[in-house]
Amino acid sequence: MTISPTVESTTLASACQPLTREHPGLSGIVSLREGYDAFAARVLLAESAEHTLDVQYYIWHSDLSGTLLLDALRRAADRGVHVRLLLDDNNTSGLDEMLSALDAHEKIEIRLFNPFRRRRARWLDYLADFSRLNRRMHNKSFTADNQVTIVGGRNVGDEYFGAGHDVMFVDLDVMAIGPVVNDVSVDFDRYWHSESAVPLNTVLAPASDECVRSVAEAFERAVNSPDAESFIEAVAQQPLMRDLVEQRLSFEWALTRMVSDDPAKGLGRAKVRELLWSRLKSIVGEATSELYIVSPYLVPGKPGNRQFRALAKRGVKVNILTNSLEATDVAAVHAGYSKYRKPMLRAGVALFELKRLSPQPPGGRRALMGSSGSSRSSLHAKTFAIDRSRVFVGSFNFDPRSARLNTELGFVIESPAMAGRLAQVFAEGLSERAYSVRLRKLGNLEWTEFRDGAQIVHEREPGAGPGLRFVVWVFSLLPIEWLL
Repeated sequence: MTISPTVESTTLASACQPLTREHPGLSGIVSLREGYDAFAARVLLAESAEHTLDVQYYIWHSDLSGTLLLDALRRAADRGVHVRLLLDDNNTSGLDEMLSALDAHEKIEIRLFNPFRRRRARWLDYLADFSRLNRRMHNKSFTADNQVTIVGGRNVGDEYFGAGHDVMFVDLDVMAIGPVVNDVSVDFDRYWHSESAVPLNTVLAPASDECVRSVAEAFERAVNSPDAESFIEAVAQQPLMRDLVEQRLSFEWALTRMVSDDPAKGLGRAKVRELLWSRLKSIVGEATSELYIVSPYLVPGKPGNRQFRALAKRGVKVNILTNSLEATDVAAVHAGYSKYRKPMLRAGVALFELKRLSPQPPGGRRALMGSSGSSRSSLHAKTFAIDRSRVFVGSFNFDPRSARLNTELGFVIESPAMAGRLAQVFAEGLSERAYSVRLRKLGNLEWTEFRDGAQIVHEREPGAGPGLRFVVWVFSLLPIEWLL
């Protein structure tokens, strides 16, 4: 069923609506750069919700943070909150029992986007139904009582929230109040009722009473584990948590437009003019002086390459940050990106590649996107700014998969302050965090970095051994760019 806008009697409505009335037509935006803050915001929304929680994700891991957030949804449902959870089925392996137990709750509904019929040997389904299963729902949103929403690049898993001990993604979400929240709620309904969203109970057998008890016990063990205790304590110390509770959170008020794909894209039926990429392409093309892009999986393809080169040739300063080979978690994507470096550089595009960052001391915070340290950091944020006047934050990567195959969601925010902060990251935050990629006189590439104040120049992909470089070269020969 469709959830109608919530009345003003809820706690969240009482807190948000007086603010939105003071800024008619504008939405209040808060950037969530820190993983701990991003996790805290979701938990707080789940705990504060009184009527509805609409939650939509591409990846939801069954690790510490994923289990804690599922438990937060379960506890909300126990209070009578109607929870709707829409997950892309490409990344639900190992979650079937837990999802079935949650779906058995009278206040929780779960649907899977483009589900697999075979729950174990899923590759067999790919052989039989590749065209459909190759199209995934990459959207990410978390909306409480139709009053507050979180949209951005983060999936749900330890590496997105700083809960892990190995890889951590440098990422970005925004939390919003105001009119754009209703747009997200309407869009969620559109996906929830789409042909690709299938009720869980038509894919999986109903959970037995024993399964429900077992999952409840698993939640209890996870919540009371030493790892959970230390993580929850660290989250509770974040400024966002205190500011929310004490109603001291400052919002950036701006005209904000939600952009998303028609869910029919998941079946290959969306019209080109209805694709999110078509709208973003026209927005990017409007740049007159500066364009700053942060994209972890950058594969511009021939159309994007032409557009970036055309912008640079007419005098627009095009600056792009993506992952270096040593930092990326998808070597095939790096292969797709690498073939476009030289033509973009020749046209005047400035390219930066994030290093594999080293650990920070306790309490240390990274200059780049504000993310704290881990043993390895990889870029995952998806954002761009135009002419220091507006900024996009969402799930869209500049690659063929985001453009043509996966569904995507994001905000275009008319905020000179936010756009200026992204420009500042490029001006001040990259010197020791990223390599500057340049063309040598003979047309070869070089990577320049600054370490302890000294400039170091690499003539090969830094931090990557010959084996990894060979793998990337092999991938670059394969006709797989349309899949990346």
